[in-house]
Amino acid sequence: MKALVFDGEKASVRDDVEVKPPGPTEVRVRIASAGLCHSDVSLLDGTIPWPAPAIMGHEGAGVVDAVGEAVRHVKPGDHVVVHTMAYCGACKWCITGHPAWCRKSIANASQPFTVGGEPAWNFAAASFFSEYTVVLGVQCVKIPDEIPLGVACLIGCGVLTGIGSVWNRTNLGLGNTCAVFGVGGVGLNVIQGARAKGASRIVAIDALPEKEAAARDFGATDFILAGPGVDVVAKVREMFPTEIDNVVGSFGEGGVDYAFECVGRPELVQQAFDMLDWGGTVVAVGVPAPTATAPLRITAFTQVERTLTGSRAGSHRPHYDIPLIVDAYQRGIIKLDELVSATYPLDDWETCAHDLHEGKLLRGVLTITNV
Repeated sequence: MKALVFDGEKASVRDDVEVKPPGPTEVRVRIASAGLCHSDVSLLDGTIPWPAPAIMGHEGAGVVDAVGEAVRHVKPGDHVVVHTMAYCGACKWCITGHPAWCRKSIANASQPFTVGGEPAWNFAAASFFSEYTVVLGVQCVKIPDEIPLGVACLIGCGVLTGIGSVWNRTNLGLGNTCAVFGVGGVGLNVIQGARAKGASRIVAIDALPEKEAAARDFGATDFILAGPGVDVVAKVREMFPTEIDNVVGSFGEGGVDYAFECVGRPELVQQAFDMLDWGGTVVAVGVPAPTATAPLRITAFTQVERTLTGSRAGSHRPHYDIPLIVDAYQRGIIKLDELVSATYPLDDWETCAHDLHEGKLLRGVLTITNV
């Protein structure tokens, strides 16, 4: 079968790839479509270290091809969104609704593939740039057949990460204000997640002026064009001044209730923190290099109770959140079709990656098979 293989230095489409039959708790999925995400590019440039050879891709949807004997919730022929959270389902975190904290759900690389007859690794417990993949049953969420798989594939990573970062990692609600760094596939979903929860103002921040139209279409009320000489923090504070006239202190008066960093740059985490109102929260969503750090003033935590929290893939509960998002999409509350800027055949993945790098895409989708 055909798949996109990373050999440790570069990636190429090969047709000498095979995948094992599903084990008792596993499912084999014929992948229809898969989104190309910045994390895939981070594998290629070394930002995310990973063993090789590996089959790439982690944002997909397809049709169940075969199931293990212990799998009951899906069957061959079901349409599914496939996600990367390969949690165990039995630890204290899983049974209390926090599968993102499950120790089994991270760094669980295995070798269900062969390339040229030699063992090959999966990527992020996923490997969706392949005609077929094998995943744990818990990674498959059945969706209605009428949902286009070329749109549904985005739910498994970018949509869950963005919307989940708002819905699962904050208490953002009616009347709150927020800023969003990065108007890409994740940032747009943060924006529409905040809109759906009733945020009164949503400030989108990006270095590309052409991102403004999409940001506003998804729910942003304001747009700041970042770049050299632009003091983004000062601009946000001017937009949200304090309501108290005689403020005493030097902790920064005014600002937003929430700020979401969706790019993965430490300096933007710092800016997000500095533009918070007292009691505000930064959500670090973007993925930087493993050793990245950001200096933050401790008294901003202790004196005005700002918070910095993280979001791993939106801290999603897939079998709850994915049906919720699908229902919201069907009712016109959440946009999915508008996220797909272009589709490409698997063989043309390099063009898709180039367009992503150039900022031409909200999301590019690779067509893997016709199902």
